[in-house]
Amino acid sequence: MKKRRVLSHLLAAMLLLSAVSPDGVHAFQRIRLTTLAPRGHSFHRSLQRMGEAWRDASGGSIELIIYPGGILGDETAMVQRMLINQAQAALLTAIGLEEIDPAVTGLQYMPMVFRTLEELDYVAERLQPELEERLLAKGFVVLFWGDTGWVHFFSRDPVVHPEDLEKMKLWTTAGHLRTEEIYNEAGMNPVPLETSDILMGLQTGLIDAVPMPPFFALASQVYRPAPHMLALNWTPLVGALVIKKDVWDRIPDTVRDQLLVAARQAGAEIHEAGRREGDEAVETMMTRWNLQVHPVEPGGELEAEWRARAEATYPSIRGGIVPAEIFDEVQRLVQEYREASGRSH
Repeated sequence: MKKRRVLSHLLAAMLLLSAVSPDGVHAFQRIRLTTLAPRGHSFHRSLQRMGEAWRDASGGSIELIIYPGGILGDETAMVQRMLINQAQAALLTAIGLEEIDPAVTGLQYMPMVFRTLEELDYVAERLQPELEERLLAKGFVVLFWGDTGWVHFFSRDPVVHPEDLEKMKLWTTAGHLRTEEIYNEAGMNPVPLETSDILMGLQTGLIDAVPMPPFFALASQVYRPAPHMLALNWTPLVGALVIKKDVWDRIPDTVRDQLLVAARQAGAEIHEAGRREGDEAVETMMTRWNLQVHPVEPGGELEAEWRARAEATYPSIRGGIVPAEIFDEVQRLVQEYREASGRSH
């Protein structure tokens, strides 16, 4: 009996040692990553490849489990799950990232401040280091940034002029009271809903219009109840993959470096696919599903109407949604880019 107890203790000790790396860090980690990206979409597949690379780089000691399609809730819920360690990482847009730190809103919540994606790239490259520091101070490490190109308005009936949108019930993210107030100030009729309720809201008439990137309109079949799209570059949809700092810090340095390389590769794929698939999605919805696209000529009178309406909200957005210092820096960087490229007007 004594010999059996000794063997049992030795076995337990061996199992404990096998679960710990030489530097005392637990060798096996299960990392749960959540995202709104639909299952099977290119974003999801890039994250899956990243997970495979993480497993290989760690010798099988890191298992990445991906929860796509918002099955763990909307982005606010995703952040809450990370805070209580039910999830350890998330691919978030600015909607979720602002739950961690509001400064990220400067890349997404200033409608029509960017005229081109090149302007966005210029501003983002210079602003992201500060944003990463702010997120790190809140306990999150940014593994990569990305965007999906432009957000457009999809609607049940045609929207061409701002007055057309005023007559409709416009979706806005649930829980963002200040956004609702600004929409109201702009003469719109916002209806807050969870992202998962957009399609049903359109089908039932609870909402009439929704701003979203075309790839998501295609993936979620929003084009069926909302067969009209205004081709106005309203705002980019910007996001980042974040992981909890305490989780990231438990990974040995040599492994962590390899994981970061794999993450940056996935980020590059998602960044490129997000922009390319936006145009492809519009073409698919037009040719196969009879989406009606209402064009907006850059620099034309119609765009000027929308720009005037957008810029009228800036005093409320500055300090109300986007921190004033970030708002001012975005404006400064946009102007800097335009002057350097000869596009100041």
